[in-house]
Amino acid sequence: MTNILSLRRKAEKMSREAMYNIIRAPLITEKATFLSEKNQVAFKVAPNATKNQIKVAVETLFDVKVLGVNTLVLKGKTKRFRGRLGRRSDVKKAFVRLAEGQSIDLTTKLS
Repeated sequence: MTNILSLRRKAEKMSREAMYNIIRAPLITEKATFLSEKNQVAFKVAPNATKNQIKVAVETLFDVKVLGVNTLVLKGKTKRFRGRLGRRSDVKKAFVRLAEGQSIDLTTKLS
């Protein structure tokens, strides 16, 4: 019970702009589509975002119940750009597990 109260307090302290900075974009990949069958959604998130911040942001922005958050950092590859070596940026992904019966429709706009 105290965990729910602390999450609500954190959500009140965080502005909607800060939540949109944490949740950068949905991941629309083949793997993410398969995970949607298991009540999971994938997002690109800010590199310094914590699991608790991601949970609060998703619950507040999409009005769903989040059961768990798994994160990973995809390290950028070294590639050649016009003959010169360059490096892609690192990307942090979050896989969010939703409660049974909950879903997020990523094709509609957020209010």
